[in-house]
Parts: sequence; C-alpha cells; structure tokens
Amino acid sequence: MNVSSVISLNVFADRFMEGGPVFMSLILICLLLALFFLVMGFINLKKDAAKSKKMTSLASDASILGLVFGFLGSIIGMITAFDAIEAIGDVSQGMMAGGLKVSFLTTVFGAVTFILPRIGIIILKALQKS
Repeated sequence: MNVSSVISLNVFADRFMEGGPVFMSLILICLLLALFFLVMGFINLKKDAAKSKKMTSLASDASILGLVFGFLGSIIGMITAFDAIEAIGDVSQGMMAGGLKVSFLTTVFGAVTFILPRIGIIILKALQKS
C-alpha cells in the first residue's frame, strides 16, 4: 500500500465519522447487503432464474433503503444544526457551512449506495431477459 492510498483511506474514514457513525454504518450495511444480493443474483443467473430475480429485488430494496437512510440522516443532521444555531444565536457563515457539509455527507453516501448497486441491477436484469 502506498502513501496516497493510506491518505485516501484516512480521508474516507474521517468523512465516515464526520457524517455520524450510526447513520453511516446503517448505509454501509445497506450497501454491503445490496452488493451481496447482486453477487448471489449473478451466481444464480443460469442455475435458478427465480432465485436470481429474487436476489435482484432484494438488492434493489437494500439500495433504496440506503438512500432513504442517507436522506433521513441528513434531515436529522440539519435539525440538530439548526437547534445548535438557535441555542447560540449569532452564527458565522463558516460554522453554518461546516454544519451543512456534515449534514450532507449521509446524503452523498446514501446516493452512492443507491447508484452503485443500481448499475449492477440494470446489468443483471438485462442478462435475466436474455
């Protein structure tokens, strides 16, 4: 492993923790489940078409759940930030921008969790129709 990949992993881990470990972990679980179901769908493509379609459906559901967790985490983060702003009173633009950035991290991770499996789902559905 070279230095740039270690730095990249540290940045990813920092962003993960910044976004809130609870929601980010739930989104990560959804991503892993969606990828697992996709792999199982590809494995069962020729052996058992019904099971492959079931795995495709489960992958779709898991990816959508990850997206919803991302939005929910973002909304809760924004509510928390606005509560803090209300308690403090006068807030600088820098603090406001930092709070908004953190609240959108879960949305971005949820969107990635939705998009990556969706590409596999599209490919798997195309292969299932062949």
